[in-house]
Amino acid sequence: DPNFDHTVTYLLEHNSEGAFGLIINRPIELDMGDILEQLKITSSDPQLNAQPVMSGGPVQPERGFLLHPTEPSELPKWDSTARFDDGISVTTSPDILTALANGNGPDDMLFVLGYAGWEAGQLESEIASNAWLSVEATPQILFEVPLPDRWDASARLLGVDPAAISPEAGHA
Repeated sequence: DPNFDHTVTYLLEHNSEGAFGLIINRPIELDMGDILEQLKITSSDPQLNAQPVMSGGPVQPERGFLLHPTEPSELPKWDSTARFDDGISVTTSPDILTALANGNGPDDMLFVLGYAGWEAGQLESEIASNAWLSVEATPQILFEVPLPDRWDASARLLGVDPAAISPEAGHA
């Protein structure tokens, strides 16, 4: 599927009912300044305003998700935050955007519009047909690696040279 070619997807949920994830390396033509302006939130931070926004996937492209790191002992600071074992949280409430604009938000963050979803068994089938490489999520890939390098960096976590990966999958 060309929509997912060379994408890095942070999987938030995977269970018997299906899977749900956010693409973290597909910038769109909006930046955080555009998002904040649409929500009537004022920010005078040029670095925040210039932060790129990702297309998280084709489902509900108007829905926003803010990924940010959290310490295991840290209490949630915003209204709607889901925490994950890998030290990454996802907040969907606008209070985190106001906090960012006021200089009180997380230092590292990634804003994503939309998500990718799979029906029950669909992702497993795609993995079995070698359509996906699977690696553990790391805050470094999400927040430190430049966008164009995230796919290569993720492949290298497997010990794979990205140049050696064939676009055609098969079984011997």
